[in-house]
Amino acid sequence: MVEHAPETAELSVRSSELLGFPPDARVLIVNCDDFGMNDAINIAVIDSIENGIASSCSLMTCCPAAAHAMRLLRGRPEIPFGIHLSLVCETSRHRWGPLSAKERVPSLLDDAGELFPPTPAGRSALLARARLDEIETEFRAQIDAVADSGPAPTHLDFHCLADGGRDDILDLTVALAAEYGLAVRVWLEPGRRKMRRRGLPVLDNDFLDSFSLDIDGKSARYSQLVRDLPPGLSEWAVHPSTGDEESQAIDGGWRVRRTDYEFLTSPETHELLRREDVIVIDYRTIQQVWSR
Repeated sequence: MVEHAPETAELSVRSSELLGFPPDARVLIVNCDDFGMNDAINIAVIDSIENGIASSCSLMTCCPAAAHAMRLLRGRPEIPFGIHLSLVCETSRHRWGPLSAKERVPSLLDDAGELFPPTPAGRSALLARARLDEIETEFRAQIDAVADSGPAPTHLDFHCLADGGRDDILDLTVALAAEYGLAVRVWLEPGRRKMRRRGLPVLDNDFLDSFSLDIDGKSARYSQLVRDLPPGLSEWAVHPSTGDEESQAIDGGWRVRRTDYEFLTSPETHELLRREDVIVIDYRTIQQVWSR
């Protein structure tokens, strides 16, 4: 019992407290994922941060609209952003592939030479064959793609692969984050416990992916989640888009994204967060601790 007491004491301290907030503080990151996927997403992400409640975004540097997203960030150096590490592609139109030359990362590609889809079968096939050295090659390419774009990223997270999908992928990503001076979004066990043992702040509470919410009644559900938010550090991964006609033709999830956008930019949402005394932060606060 005595041997385990220090670990138990350490894990009993919330990450929000490691960041300097009082024990009863309700702290929330509202991060816009999929920045760079298409122009409608890019426009909505910027608006959700500048005029809504979103606090940061995650850039997919391998996507077709990444250059547009980077231009938007260069003109707004105050917007914090991470790199949304991507090993899958879910669209049949408006596809993307690895930033690395395909001959350098063959284990990341299906039999047709394309990125796997993020279906259960696609993810399983990818994770069964993907070589860690080739994953590192691709991850470095995606991180380095912003090196000359102006503002520096704050964190790394994953597109459709939770905490990377394999323990060795998460370990690789944490090592890359240390090298580049970044934080990592970690929200599954045992990853959270592993990071907390190292004194690194990660989520205290359940992670929310907005694609898990029903479209019908979403605004009311979001509002209830705000009211029920527990003390500690929480994160919502939201996916705003304007849902314009062009995006509807290439993005099967546009209704999810459009309803996210409507909630994030609603004046009532601002008022609800103020009334509930929820503190919205971004990954810069976490990055400061991770990069020490």
